[in-house]
Amino acid sequence: MTITTALREELADEGVTMDRFKELVVRLMAYGVVVRDEDRTEQTIYDDARRVEKLLSDYFSIAGFYLHHDLAAQFFRLYPPGASIDGVAEDPNEPVPALRARVSANFVAIALTLRFLYQEKLNQGYVDAQGEALVSFDDIAAALQTQLKRSLPENAAERMALLGELKRHRLLRYSSNFSIADEDALLAIRPLILGVVSNEALANALDADGVIEPLDAQSDTITAGEAE
Repeated sequence: MTITTALREELADEGVTMDRFKELVVRLMAYGVVVRDEDRTEQTIYDDARRVEKLLSDYFSIAGFYLHHDLAAQFFRLYPPGASIDGVAEDPNEPVPALRARVSANFVAIALTLRFLYQEKLNQGYVDAQGEALVSFDDIAAALQTQLKRSLPENAAERMALLGELKRHRLLRYSSNFSIADEDALLAIRPLILGVVSNEALANALDADGVIEPLDAQSDTITAGEAE
């Protein structure tokens, strides 16, 4: 019996076709993350992935990838070989540079800032049942200034574009009518930030006074699976 035949039979037991399994694999490889509450499409992808979770995990593990499933927050995240993941045994595989994607300095700065804010909320017990922490746009701007001595882009369109990039990476969630001009509008920092900036990475980024070191001392790469 071939691997494909065995896989097809196991998928049939779960009521999932081979074509659908391929769609799930491609989606995870391309996006690196599936969050159930993102939209209706992602909800069906998450539900199908959960049905064949073990098959997906086995499939990816052959190539050294690790598929993490957070049941509480209802998301899957795919990590490449050699990734450092909080709460998971160290991966013996060597990191693969080709599986890392370049991101902007602004993205790295905001990601570090979001991780810092998330940790503060977590320590204070202000994280909800979905693992999200609510902050305002001003909270992010202020933390960015105090922690990294950096400012957000002056142009409102550039600011929204940056937020949009963070949203595509599933690090932030906000409503479709969100406006940075609305002081009462809130953004939700998703628990997926923990997979982008680990406890160790945050600790290494902080100096003795608890302030994030200048950005030029930080890496400006993230796992390719985290990029759209």
